Amino acid sequence: MTVTSALGLLAEPGSLDIGDHLALHGPLPSHDAEALLSLAEREDLRGRGGAGFPLARKLRTAAAARGRPLVIANATEGEPAIRKDATLLAVAPHLVLDGVVLACRAVGAREGVVAVHPGPGATALRAAVGQRSERPQVHEVPRSYVAGESSALTRSVLGGPALPVAGDVPLAVRGPGGRPVLVQNVETLAALALHARYPGRRPTTLLTVRGHDVQVLELPMGASIGSVLALAHEHDAQAVLVGGYTGTWLPTPFALDVPMSHAAGTLGAGLLLALPHDVCTLTAVSALTRYLASQSAGQCGPCANGLPALAACMEALAAGNAPGGTLDRLLRLAGLVEGRGACGLPDGVASMLRSALDCFASDVEVHLSSGCGRAPAELPA
Repeated sequence: MTVTSALGLLAEPGSLDIGDHLALHGPLPSHDAEALLSLAEREDLRGRGGAGFPLARKLRTAAAARGRPLVIANATEGEPAIRKDATLLAVAPHLVLDGVVLACRAVGAREGVVAVHPGPGATALRAAVGQRSERPQVHEVPRSYVAGESSALTRSVLGGPALPVAGDVPLAVRGPGGRPVLVQNVETLAALALHARYPGRRPTTLLTVRGHDVQVLELPMGASIGSVLALAHEHDAQAVLVGGYTGTWLPTPFALDVPMSHAAGTLGAGLLLALPHDVCTLTAVSALTRYLASQSAGQCGPCANGLPALAACMEALAAGNAPGGTLDRLLRLAGLVEGRGACGLPDGVASMLRSALDCFASDVEVHLSSGCGRAPAELPA
């Protein structure tokens, strides 16, 4: 895997030593809560876990809520394609831990937790925590797609199952057990730690690029998809999937000038998957749909029944032997699962499928009568 950065988040030498970290960045500023809240507003810091929600708004909500807040840093990348958070923890764990400390200070929390999957990352993170005077906890979460959803993550940290729960009240107002919970991606918190030291710095973002290689890049926010593909040496992509497995498919000629940003709806969880010209597009979409269906919590009808049905339709379409009405059934099922799940997984799958059917419309026409003859695509392991 290749890591490219000279911009801040990944600028550290990959050392877990607190002395190296402090030599590079210096100690944390002694901002009080209001100063941190104002800083997050001025710098327009936004969540890097998917939605790009303003950090300051979440911080103020948790700070104003009843009860002692809990801060959870989310490092549980559920998608096998994404490596940015794991890379950040390996290269700059103390920057993440600094962000947890600052977030706790901003909302008045006494507890900060970093949620991570079992493995070398968790072990290294514990070693970094052991070098600090302020020590967030490290909590290991099972490896599954939905375990990283904010309510599932909170339930796991509090001793329950890592399963999402439907709720109309934001976690920052009242989470499981009645206390406010601030859940933020580790990249968001690392960015907070950088901006606290270097206010006015140009915002950057981490991006996993998958194609012929696996690369983690740090780029200025808003870099065009074309510039990302050029930097990653991915020159033969017929289409790209942006935002994550429940993101959006875009044809490459159209995508080149599109920025990778929250405003454009392309950044999401920080993935750009480049699909080469010599592979079958619909087998890629089919494999993706089947994977997402397999990762559901199975707690509600849209996940337990709707997602497997969508996956079966896509498999038939990709195989070139779909019965009449398959395309109509696919679109109808996508409409039926939306807005009805305990979490956002069914909505994300439906949205991804619609973008795929639009992006690969000509391939759909070919597959309705036969196969395309290209090699089947495989999801990243």
